[in-house]
Amino acid sequence: MPPSVSPAASPARALAGRKEWTAFVVLLLPLLLVSMDVSVLFFAMPAISRELEPTGTQQLWIFDSYAFALAGLLITMGSLGDRIGRRKLLLAGALAFGAASVAAAYAQSAEMLIAARAVLGVGGATLMPSTMALVRNLFHDEQQRSKAVGIWSGAMAGGIALGSVLGGLLLDHFWWGSAFLVNVPAMVLLLVLVPLLVPEFKDPAPGRFDFLSVPLSLGSVVPVIYGVKEIAAGGFALAPASCVAAGLLLGVAFVRRQRSRGDAMVSRELFRHRVFGAGVGINTLATFGMMGSAYFSTQYLQSVLGKGPLEAALWGAIPSVAVGCVAPLAAAAGQKFPKAYVMAAGFVVAAAGYGLLTCAGTDSLALMLTGAAVIACGIVAVMAVVSDMALGAAPPEKAGSAASVLETGQELGGALGMALFGSAGVAVYRRDMTGELPGDLPHGAVDAARETLGGAAAVAAQLPGRVGEAVLTASREAFTHGMNLAAVGGAAVLLLSAAVTLTALRRR
Repeated sequence: MPPSVSPAASPARALAGRKEWTAFVVLLLPLLLVSMDVSVLFFAMPAISRELEPTGTQQLWIFDSYAFALAGLLITMGSLGDRIGRRKLLLAGALAFGAASVAAAYAQSAEMLIAARAVLGVGGATLMPSTMALVRNLFHDEQQRSKAVGIWSGAMAGGIALGSVLGGLLLDHFWWGSAFLVNVPAMVLLLVLVPLLVPEFKDPAPGRFDFLSVPLSLGSVVPVIYGVKEIAAGGFALAPASCVAAGLLLGVAFVRRQRSRGDAMVSRELFRHRVFGAGVGINTLATFGMMGSAYFSTQYLQSVLGKGPLEAALWGAIPSVAVGCVAPLAAAAGQKFPKAYVMAAGFVVAAAGYGLLTCAGTDSLALMLTGAAVIACGIVAVMAVVSDMALGAAPPEKAGSAASVLETGQELGGALGMALFGSAGVAVYRRDMTGELPGDLPHGAVDAARETLGGAAAVAAQLPGRVGEAVLTASREAFTHGMNLAAVGGAAVLLLSAAVTLTALRRR
């Protein structure tokens, strides 16, 4: 078994060999599974609904319990890994993730599935910062670390698309629980290989664990993400806005506590290097841009073009092929050219992808896929370079905390992107649908068709001939128009992000 290693004891520029690269390949396993678990449930939900009969609220919690536990505990788990050891935390997370996958697969009620998904989120919160922190500790040479982080970023982005495809394939042949059981063999393999290949790393002088900061960090993140998601789904309302405000207040309390303690959960040492703080902000902006594209592309493929779930997943996986190649190339470019310029170029490329989406019509499969691929390539290029830059700026003994802060920013950026892009698209859709429906429709049908594209499709299916076709055509045109206008905003935000990146990092 590899010995425990203090980061300070490692040569600053020692080159990683075959053993370290083999360990890195093993660390990609949990990364793939955690990112896959975000999307694998999309195809399983109809079968789960038939068998477990969840209410509408329970159905939302089946999705959200995982995301909330993952986002809320990232900072806690990153700090815990610095204290007890990142390998030890990774193994504990793998065990929890595997056990929760079995529990989810054989859940007999919606409540059991919600609880299992929450435990999956806890396991994911241990796996994500542990893998990134171990990458920081395995690769001390800057060029090797950049290459590893580039591959890491590509694997994370590709895992989301792979989850959709794998979920569709499994559910074509097996029951819905198979979408969760696929995690188990990989976790068993991880439990066997990690003790053999991955050395232990931890902070040699971590201080006491600050238990009060755990609920503060959880309360800072979860209410904000919940409120933003609710505003995106139903428009601005007092209750979700209050959740966001409460989360922000708790966030202020959390930050003040971290600044006043020597054994803080998020070390002040991380932010003494201003590149790290800038990197967290840039990473959040990048995820914001990525999720804006994801919100429209999945609905466009299924509801506008009429693709089935598996066919839509297969088409949607095409951009991921390009992403897997771009992330390592971007990391390599960050070694040859100033990182600020490489990241700014990534934002500009992604903005060009949104420019393509502004031209999409209701039958533009090739244009839609090209635009999504360009956006994904630009954003993943930014994320690969900024992750390497931020991790390189963090002290090795604080790599777990650094990784958790980066990933928490990603979760917040994704939620904001989904909310703002989604809200803009919905507002345009509802406005366009106001005067486009036939005048003789029942009042309830009009309300449903004006609310969402899915509602319009359901209404159209119940109407005869040309009337149904008219409703469906109007709804598809309204959705596409909303996507076009939201893409204009997305391009503007990403161009502004490029300017911010150059301004913040050009001299560093």
